[in-house]
Amino acid sequence: MFLPMEKTTEQRNNVTAILSFLKDLFPQPCHDRVYLVGGTVRDMLMGREGQDIDLVAALSGTELTALGFHAVEPTSGATIYFKYHPEFGKIEITRIDAIDDLKEDLLRRDFTVNAMAMDLSGKLFDPLSGRDDLKGKVLRACTIHTFTDDPLRIFRALRFEADGWRMTAESAQLIRNRDWSPTFSTMPVERFSAEMLKALVLDTPERFFEQMIDFNIGTDFLPEIFRMQYIPAGPPQHHPEGDLFTHSIQVLQRVAAVSDDPLARFCAFFHDLGKLATNPAHYPKHHGHDNAGFSMAVDFCNRLRLSVTYRKALAWISSLHGKANKWGELRDSSKIKMAEQAIKAGIVRILPLISAADKTGGLPMAGWDAVVRVAGMSTVELGIDQEKLEAVSVKDRAAFIVQKRVETLRKDLVVSCPCLSISRPSSY
Repeated sequence: MFLPMEKTTEQRNNVTAILSFLKDLFPQPCHDRVYLVGGTVRDMLMGREGQDIDLVAALSGTELTALGFHAVEPTSGATIYFKYHPEFGKIEITRIDAIDDLKEDLLRRDFTVNAMAMDLSGKLFDPLSGRDDLKGKVLRACTIHTFTDDPLRIFRALRFEADGWRMTAESAQLIRNRDWSPTFSTMPVERFSAEMLKALVLDTPERFFEQMIDFNIGTDFLPEIFRMQYIPAGPPQHHPEGDLFTHSIQVLQRVAAVSDDPLARFCAFFHDLGKLATNPAHYPKHHGHDNAGFSMAVDFCNRLRLSVTYRKALAWISSLHGKANKWGELRDSSKIKMAEQAIKAGIVRILPLISAADKTGGLPMAGWDAVVRVAGMSTVELGIDQEKLEAVSVKDRAAFIVQKRVETLRKDLVVSCPCLSISRPSSY
């Protein structure tokens, strides 16, 4: 069924730009055999700018190749054709034999809001009433086979939930009706991790993890979060929230309120990974969890096939956040050394965010930017005479440089705040 569309000005401009581009890309005789589909249509109707363009076309492989598209043979399903455009990004075409096959193609998709098609004149083909679900941000499985056809769609549904969508009761029941562990055990972990990272940039990233717990799915990928529920976050006077999972969710929410950086949000949620290593006999305390967290973070990120950026950041956040929480008590030399490590680990902006979020009413790390600036200065910028530096024994050289950084930091603080009195000795 083809339907007219009521659109806002923003939606009309977005739709017009894409349709005009496609009409120029494809020769006129092809226009009635090319349809926008899936997330592209969904985003257009929501007034969002999509990164790529998804199409279904009843064109031959020869026609598509002549238009500059390159075929990629999948392990299963239809051949996909790709082309990149500098303005509109990746253009992906699923080839069908005839336009009469369009409805069947849409039925094979995951959710009704992704099962709409639009022809190049702007008319909507919506056999599953996806437009109605779109208005209410309702996530409805296209068929009872939606999740069994591709179990990754379960985590895609949880990612949508982190963006404000809500599954219908019937769709949720399709997930609850069976044990998915045997299927997940053969799924590449990279597919799960990609959905998790996409969820982290959305409005309520915590919902992705909360729904994993609620549905009791994903122990194959994140067994840690299922254990967190049964581990105390710390002594009750410091952690009235109780368990480690609740604490981790709260820290994620606080960081998400001030930063949309997925790396910052990831480190916020998993910053206390080291507490999983605590001997239960020592509960509710977690002495040494920062040191334990360093090596655990490395193994954790390796297992999830995350990049070295994530691995390094989480390892050092795990190691440093406890000291960062005592920032006001640290010697200047300790602050310098922390900043030096934060620079190397790429967590200069992340560390103070997580430190402040680690407790209710947490305060910023006062003077952090100044310490980071001094920690990043070269020996020349510090005014160190190179001959004098070379005269210092190798084992004492690092301490000598730290002392110069401390002196520079104190001078800067006195200049910026003459009323400040600094008498605390430094230690190396």
